[in-house]
Amino acid sequence: MSQIGDWLREDVRDVRVVAKSDVVVVGGGPAGLSAAIGAARNGARVTLLERYNHLGGLAAGGMVLVLDDMWDSHLREISVRGNCLEMIERMASLGLAQFPREDEWGSDPASQRRWGRWGTFDFHSHEKPHPICFAAAFDPDAWKRVSLDLVQQHGIDLRLHSWFSRTLVEDGKVKGVICDTKAGRQAILGDVVIDATGDLDVAASASAPHVGGSYIMTTVFRLGGVDAEEAERFEREEPEAFDAMDREVKRVLGGSWAKWWLRTPLPGVVWCNAPHIAGLDGTRVEDLTKVEIEGRKAIHRTVDFLRTRLPGFESCFVVDVAPQTGVRQTRLLEGEYVMSKDDVVNRVRFADSVARGRDYYYPYRSLLPRGIDNLIVAGRHYSATSAAQKMSREIPPCMAMGEAAGVAAALAVDAGVSVRNVDVQKVQRTLRAQGADPGDREGCNPDVPAIARAARQRVEALA
Repeated sequence: MSQIGDWLREDVRDVRVVAKSDVVVVGGGPAGLSAAIGAARNGARVTLLERYNHLGGLAAGGMVLVLDDMWDSHLREISVRGNCLEMIERMASLGLAQFPREDEWGSDPASQRRWGRWGTFDFHSHEKPHPICFAAAFDPDAWKRVSLDLVQQHGIDLRLHSWFSRTLVEDGKVKGVICDTKAGRQAILGDVVIDATGDLDVAASASAPHVGGSYIMTTVFRLGGVDAEEAERFEREEPEAFDAMDREVKRVLGGSWAKWWLRTPLPGVVWCNAPHIAGLDGTRVEDLTKVEIEGRKAIHRTVDFLRTRLPGFESCFVVDVAPQTGVRQTRLLEGEYVMSKDDVVNRVRFADSVARGRDYYYPYRSLLPRGIDNLIVAGRHYSATSAAQKMSREIPPCMAMGEAAGVAAALAVDAGVSVRNVDVQKVQRTLRAQGADPGDREGCNPDVPAIARAARQRVEALA
C-alpha cells in the first residue's frame, strides 16, 4: 500500500470466482428482481446480487408502500403489467395488498372516501379530491416473502449480503463484477450484466458516460397504535380544524407530500412518506449519514406532537424507520438515447419502446450505455435528464424496465449477439406474450387485467 496525499493505492489481490452465469443482475430491488425473472423465464442462467439481507430495494427496505404511476389517465387503462401485476396478485393472495377494482375507479364520492387514505389515486390529476385509479398499497414483508418465492421458483442463483465493489471490463466489454462480502472479495462472471443498483454503480464503475443528479431524500417510517377511522372522521367532519392541524404537522415534519400518512394492510399501522430533506447527495457517506440523523429527529419530534394534538394518533408509536434511505435521484446514465422532459410530458412513442410508465414510454436505447458492451441499465438511473427522471422514476415503471432488460439479455445470450444488437421487435413480442406491455402499439389494450376486474366479473370468470 502506498499513499499520495489523501489517496491510498491498494495492493493487487487475487479474487475467487464464485459464480458464472449468462446474466448477472446487480441489485435486488424492484427493477433487479423483475430483470432476473425476465431473463430466467427465457432460459438464461441468472445470478442476482443484493447488498441487504432481503430483496425489494425501495419497495421493501425503503418502505415506499404504494405501487402507483401505473395508470394511464388518457387511455384509462393499467399501463404497467407483467411482473408488477404478478407481484401485486401474489401479495394480495396473502391478504397483504389492497387496491381498488375497475368499478371503483373514478370520482365517485363513496369510492374516494374508501380509498383516499390508501394512496390509490391519480395524484397527477388537477381534480380535487383526486380520482381513484388502479394502484396498490402493500406490506413490505409481503414483498420480501413473495420475492424469495419467485427467485426460487425461477431457479435464480441468489447471493444476498454481497456489496457491489467494481465492474470487470475488458476491451470495452463488461465481463462481470466484484463484490465485497464477509468471506472477502468475490468475482461473479457473466455474458451480460444488468445494472439495477439505482445509483448506476456498475455503469459508473465501467466508466460509462453519466451525469449527477439530486432530489429530496426521505426517511420513511411507520406508526402503530393509530385509530385510522377516528383520524379520517376528523378530516371529514371537521375540515377547517383538520386543515390547520395538517399544516402544523407538516411544519413539524419539515416536508412531505400532500398526504403525509396513508393506510397499510396491517390494522392500526400507517406509513409516512416523510420527512423530506433536500440539498444532499445520495452517493456521499456524509450526506446519507446526515439524512438518517436529521430524519429520525424529525420523526420523533412529530410523534410527540401527534400524541397530544391529532385525533386518532393519541396512542401512536414508531413501528420502524425504513432500513434503506429514500434516495430518489443520484447518477443518471447518458446512454444511446437520453429521455427529456418533453418526451415524458408529450407521451412520445418510440419504435423501440420496451416499457411503459403511467402515460410515457421508454425506448430500449435509454437502457444502453454508450461505449460499453454487455451491459444494460434498468431502474431510476436510466438514461434521462434530471427533470425527466423526476417524472418517470416510480417503482412500477422501473419493474417494467427491469423485465424488458431481462428479456433482452436472455434473447441476446441465446442469439449469441451483443445486447446492443438484439432483435428489439422480438423483445417486444416476448414481453407481450408474457403479459407485459412494452408500449409498442397505438391505442389501449383490449382487456382489463383479471386482477383489476369488478367483483362480479371476477366471480363469473372463475365459474
